[in-house]
Amino acid sequence: MTGFCYKEINGDLFSARKDYSLCHCVAADMRMGKGIAVKFRNKFGQLLTLQRQNVQPGGVAILQDQQRYVYYLVTKKTSWGKPTYELLYSSLIAMRQHMMSHNVPKLAMPRIGCGLDGLNWTKVKEMVCQIFQSDPVEIAVYNYVATQK
Repeated sequence: MTGFCYKEINGDLFSARKDYSLCHCVAADMRMGKGIAVKFRNKFGQLLTLQRQNVQPGGVAILQDQQRYVYYLVTKKTSWGKPTYELLYSSLIAMRQHMMSHNVPKLAMPRIGCGLDGLNWTKVKEMVCQIFQSDPVEIAVYNYVATQK
């Protein structure tokens, strides 16, 4: 892969191939009681490992899942709080540093910070693209589409 690649996919984030690392936003308290965070908690668990990392807002907690990483962008102090663009930016930079130092070429994410947290996706997308634009990284954003029953 040569340069930065950004794409949006309508579908379930957890259907992303195993060679994609994943990220999502959490609070420093690591409660993960609502939204997509519940799915991350149920799928990857290791809450104690995450809590022991004691990451403050603006940082990133990291789990390894076989050949990929799962990034927990800590964008607020408490689960009932709201993130800021500044904290999200800081968390994304921290994640990028880890990705570059561990040669992580692919990342899948939901519309981070824009579900229950209420940030504006247009602004967040610009931020993500700006942070990674000079890196050989492929970013896939999954726009959740509920499957028809």
